[in-house]
Amino acid sequence: MTPTDLRAGLRARWQALRPRERTLVSAATMTVMVALLWWVGIAPALRVLRQAQDQQRSLDAQWGQMQALAAQAQALQSKPRIRYDEAVRALEASVKQGLGSGAQLSLAGERATVTLKAVPAAALGPWLAQARANARALPGEARLVRSATKAGAGGATWDGTLVLNLPPR
Repeated sequence: MTPTDLRAGLRARWQALRPRERTLVSAATMTVMVALLWWVGIAPALRVLRQAQDQQRSLDAQWGQMQALAAQAQALQSKPRIRYDEAVRALEASVKQGLGSGAQLSLAGERATVTLKAVPAAALGPWLAQARANARALPGEARLVRSATKAGAGGATWDGTLVLNLPPR
């Protein structure tokens, strides 16, 4: 059957319908067309518009974090380079002050290994930031496990080793 024959058959059927039936078929066709337009064209666009504000807030927060990290990186890059000896002294001082008796420092070339025993978790993060800023020590490896000893008033404690890379000699 060709498209022309199909059109002619549909036109003949349409003409055979009573006016009331034509009105009902037209209304049903329009209802289907409007529903199809809604499901395919309008509803997805409205969903995107509703989610746009949340996505914008999320992207703005990520942008702010990236800018803060970029500013931190620029601040670290703008600091003058320090010599190896100064970095070692700064790292030794920070281990004693920031981690206390629960940490031991050993040096092997441009790598420093810090062995931790029951070091409070609350002290570890700030100490790493201080070691990075003052001694320009970059974390290379971390093997940490939560300590089996009871946590003190400050919360969890850690055992393990941290390997830091120091500035070249």
